[in-house]
Amino acid sequence: MLRTALRNVLAHKARLLMTVLAVMLGVAFVAGTLVFTNTISDAYQKSSQKGFQGVDVAISPDKKDDDSAIPGEAPRLSQQVLDKAAKVPGAASAYGVVNGYSALADKKGDLLGGGFSNRGGNYYPGADGKDARYTMTEGRAPKAAGEIALDSKTAERGKYKAGDSIRVSVDGPVRTEKVVGVFTTDDGNVAAGGTLALYDTVTAQKLFAKPGQFDEIDVKAAAGTSQATLKSALDKVLPEQAKATTGKKLAKDQAKAIEEGMSSMQTAMLVFAGIALFVGIFIIVNTFSMLVAQRTRELALMRAVGATRRQVTRSVLMEATFVGAVAAVVGLAAGVGIGALLRSVLNSTGASVPDGPLIVAPTTVLVSVLVGVVVTVLSAWLPGRRAAKIPPVAAMNSVHAAPTTRGLVVRNTIGSLFAAAGVALVVSGAGMGGSDGQGPMAFGAAVLVIGVFILTPLLSRPMIAAASPVLRIFGMPGKLARQNAVRNPRRTAATASALMVGLTLITGMTVIAGSMQKGINNMAADGLKSDYVVSMGGDGVRPLSPEVSKSLAKVPEVTAISPLRSSPARVAGDTETLMGVDPKAIKELVNVDFTEGSFGALGGTKVLVDDKIADENHWKVGSAFPVTYEDGSKGRLTVGGVYEGNQMVNGVMLDSATVSPHMTTVADFQVMLKTKGGATQDTQDLLKKTLGDNPAIKIQNKQDLSDEIAKAFTLMLNMLYGLLGMAVIVAVLGVINTLAMSVFERSKEIGMLRAIGLDRPGIKRMVRLESLVISLFGGVLGVGLGVFFGWAAGELIAAELPTYELVLPWARMSLFLLMAALVGVIAALWPARRASKLNMLMAIKAE
Repeated sequence: MLRTALRNVLAHKARLLMTVLAVMLGVAFVAGTLVFTNTISDAYQKSSQKGFQGVDVAISPDKKDDDSAIPGEAPRLSQQVLDKAAKVPGAASAYGVVNGYSALADKKGDLLGGGFSNRGGNYYPGADGKDARYTMTEGRAPKAAGEIALDSKTAERGKYKAGDSIRVSVDGPVRTEKVVGVFTTDDGNVAAGGTLALYDTVTAQKLFAKPGQFDEIDVKAAAGTSQATLKSALDKVLPEQAKATTGKKLAKDQAKAIEEGMSSMQTAMLVFAGIALFVGIFIIVNTFSMLVAQRTRELALMRAVGATRRQVTRSVLMEATFVGAVAAVVGLAAGVGIGALLRSVLNSTGASVPDGPLIVAPTTVLVSVLVGVVVTVLSAWLPGRRAAKIPPVAAMNSVHAAPTTRGLVVRNTIGSLFAAAGVALVVSGAGMGGSDGQGPMAFGAAVLVIGVFILTPLLSRPMIAAASPVLRIFGMPGKLARQNAVRNPRRTAATASALMVGLTLITGMTVIAGSMQKGINNMAADGLKSDYVVSMGGDGVRPLSPEVSKSLAKVPEVTAISPLRSSPARVAGDTETLMGVDPKAIKELVNVDFTEGSFGALGGTKVLVDDKIADENHWKVGSAFPVTYEDGSKGRLTVGGVYEGNQMVNGVMLDSATVSPHMTTVADFQVMLKTKGGATQDTQDLLKKTLGDNPAIKIQNKQDLSDEIAKAFTLMLNMLYGLLGMAVIVAVLGVINTLAMSVFERSKEIGMLRAIGLDRPGIKRMVRLESLVISLFGGVLGVGLGVFFGWAAGELIAAELPTYELVLPWARMSLFLLMAALVGVIAALWPARRASKLNMLMAIKAE
C-alpha cells in the first residue's frame, strides 16, 4: 500500500500541485513569523545585554506605596546617595544617570527620529574623564550649558558633525545648542531608530530633574567582587526609598520584557498564518475528494483483490503525508526567506534593527514540518474515509453513488442548528456590551461560520440561480456554467468557502474601522469648542513648559486660551487626577452638558466633577470632600457642578491657581485655544511661527486630532489587509485547483460539447463564467457575514466609545465584490485555456 500511495502521488503530481502550494504558503507564513520574531527578539536581547555590560548594580528610586500615598513618580536619588555608593566596599566606580525627553530637529527643521524615542541624558565622566557607557568618535564630551553630543546614527541621519548648531526642544521652547561631539552606544532605542542627546550632568539635571538629583545610579564592581556581593553591601547603606538591582537581573528582566513584547506580535501573525492554513484545508479536502471520485474504479478494484477499508484509508492518508511533507519542507525554506525579507522591510521603514544573525530555531523547523503534515493528513482524512466505503462492485461501473437525500437533509439540519446558535450567541454578546460580551461573541462567530460552511451546498443553488438572468446573456456557455456550478454543491461550497473566510474578515474590519473613524470625528466635534490643541510630539503626554501658553496668549488672533495641567491626588480615599484649567476661558474651549451647576461655579476650592465620579461618591452641588495633593498637603474641595463626561473631557476639573502650588513640577500637558475666524492654515502657521517653528510641538485642529487617532487604525487595517492577502491568494489557488481538476474530470463531456458545435471560445467562456459565479457566491457570503460581524463588534465598542456610529462602506464593499469577481476571472485563465485545447476525439475516448 505504501508503494501504491507513492505511485499515486507521482501519477497525480500535477493535480496535487495546488494543494502543495496552498500548504506551502501557510507553512511559509508560520515559519517566516517564527524566524522573524526570533531574529528580532534575539537581536534586541543581545543589544540590551551590551547596554548592561558596564553596570554591575543599578540603584533606582523605590516608592513604597500604601493606601494613603499619592500616585506619582518616586523621589529621585540625591548626590549623597551617589557618594555613599561610590565608597561602598567592592565598588570600583559609580556614576549618576539623568534622562528625559529631548527632541532634535534636522537641518530642514523636521523632527529627527519621528517621535519614536527622543531621549536626552547626561555624560558622567569618571576619574579618567570618560563615561564607560559612551565612546566618543568625534569631538569631545559636553562640559557646559549650550553644549550637546549626539549618537552617531542621529548625527548621520541629520548630517551633523562637531561644531554644528542644532535646534532642541525639551519641554516646549526651542533651544539652540552646539554639537561638540559624536558618540557610539549600545542603547536599544537608538538601534531601533530613536535619538539620544547628551548634556553635561549639571545641565541635564536642570532640564530633566532637579539640581543634585539623579534618576539612577550605576555602580561598577571592583575586580574580584561579584554583583551579588556588591548588591548586599549597597543594601546596607541605601535609604528606604531606593533599591539595588544587579546588572544580570536587569538584563534578564529586559530580555523577558522584549520576549513578551515580541510574543504578542508573534501571536497576531500566527493567527493570520492559521487563517491561511484554514483556507488551505478547503483546497486539500476538495483535491482529495475529487481524486477519490476520479479513482472510484481503481479503489474498488483494490477492494476486489483483497484490500481492506483500513488499507484504502491508509493509502489516501499516506498520499496526504507525502504531499504535506514536501509542502512543509518547501514552506520552511520559503519561510526563512520571508523572515529575512521582513527584517529588511522593517529596516527600510527607518525602524532599524540591531545587527544579528538570522535565527532558525529547532522549534521553528519542528513546528513547520508538523503543521504541514498534520494539516494535510487531517484534511484528507474525510476523503480517505469516503474512499474506504467504495464497494468492490463499483469496479464494474465508473459512476459511484451520489450523496443520498437523507445525507443532505442531515447536513442541512446540522448546519441550520449551528448557524442559529451562532447568530444567537453573537447577538446576545452584542447586547451585553463591553468586555462581558467578547467571549460569547467570539465563540458565536466561530459557530456561525461553521454553520454557514455546512449550509453552503444548500445556499449555493438559490444564490447561483439568482445569477441566471445575467448568465443567459452569454447564451449556451452561460447556461452550462450555471449547471456546472450547481452540479456538485459540496465542491462548489468548499471552493466558495475558502474565499468567504478571507472576505468575511476583511469586510468586518473595514466596517469597524470606518465606524471608529466616524465615532472619533463625532467625539472631537462633540467634546471640543477650541480651534486648536497644542501638545508635545511623540505620545502627546509629555509636559509642556508654561512659557508655551504665555507665548500663545500674546498672539492677537487668540480669543480664549487655557493650559491644562494634570496632577495625581487622593480624592475621598480614591486615586484621581486633578485637571487644572483657566476658569474664565474653559467654557469657550470645551463642550459639556451639566446635570447640576455650571462653569460659573468653577474657581478657588470649588470644582466640577463628571457624572460618573459624582454617582460613585453620591455627590451633588455643595458636597465637600477631602483631598491629598501631589505634594502631600491636605485640603477640602467643594462640588460646584456636575457635568456629563466624555472621551475628551472628564474627571475632576479645578482652577489651575488652586492645584499649581501643590505640583512637584508645574507643567501643562495640553493648551487649548480659540482664534478669530476659526481654524485656518494662516492662523496655524502664525502659531507655529510664534513657537519658533518647533518640530517637537504639535498644533492640531479638530480634524488633525481625529486623523491622528484614526491613523493608527488605518495603519493597522492596511497591515491586516496585507496579512489576510495570504488567505485570499490561497483561496485563488483553490478556485484554480477545483476548476483544473473539474476540467480533467469532465474531459469526455467537453469533447462531446466540442463535437456538437461548441467552439473553443465558448468552452473558455463556460469555464470562466463558472469560476466567476463560484467566486461571487463566496464574495457575497463573505461580505454579508463581514457586515454582520462588524455591526456586532461595533456594539461592544459603542459601550466604551459613546460617539461610535455604524458606517457601511458601500464603495469598499462593492470593491470587495469586484475583487471576488476578479479572483474568479484570474483563477479561470489556465483551466479555461486547458479546456479549450482538449482534443475532442481523445476527450470523447477518455474514461
